[in-house]
Amino acid sequence: MPLLRPFSGVLLLLVSGCLGPSTHPGPGDPTVLLRASGGTELGVATDYGVLFLGRSATSGMVDMTAWFSDGPSWEEGSVLPCGGGLYATEAEIRLTTVPLSFTVPDPGTDVLVRGRRGAEVWETETVVVTHPQVEGLLLRPNDRLRDLGDEEVGAGVYVGPPDARRLIGLVSGSLLFETADGRREFVTVLGPNDLWRVALLRKSGPKPPHRAYRDDIL
Repeated sequence: MPLLRPFSGVLLLLVSGCLGPSTHPGPGDPTVLLRASGGTELGVATDYGVLFLGRSATSGMVDMTAWFSDGPSWEEGSVLPCGGGLYATEAEIRLTTVPLSFTVPDPGTDVLVRGRRGAEVWETETVVVTHPQVEGLLLRPNDRLRDLGDEEVGAGVYVGPPDARRLIGLVSGSLLFETADGRREFVTVLGPNDLWRVALLRKSGPKPPHRAYRDDIL
């Protein structure tokens, strides 16, 4: 029987990861730290707002920390439920954003997972995998993903080269299958099949508020 759970250090070392400075181009980082009464999680700033999984808040207001070349900026935004476990919010200033991809990648596709622990950026590479009993986007776990804490849920999953990366999902947890033949573990991702919700909502729903602009990110 499959067992779905948030990260708690249970994934196997299958692909080597890396820990080091960001290689994302631009003056800032699309990875955003969100805090509210429910806790702390990661989100990603996109053209449709900051997307996250609602571990910290599913309504009301949420605090955000976004990083620019000159350091962090603290913002606050209202939570917008998008459906399917996806939530969005907006900052009052323009954040560094990444475009979305609504195409489900084929098994074996290389992806980059990118997140934060406080002010420290981390990145790790892995591949898309599948299981006949699971719907949705799955990744092969590695040492870095095995070490994810609950506050790192929502790390972004990207495809493409560094100068043309696109977001395809947010890391949501881990999945463990135990059978008579052994056990298999996966990283679960809220992927392209759910990201379309925010695009549809932004087209038909309320428009994002006017945002102030910083000179260094025009």
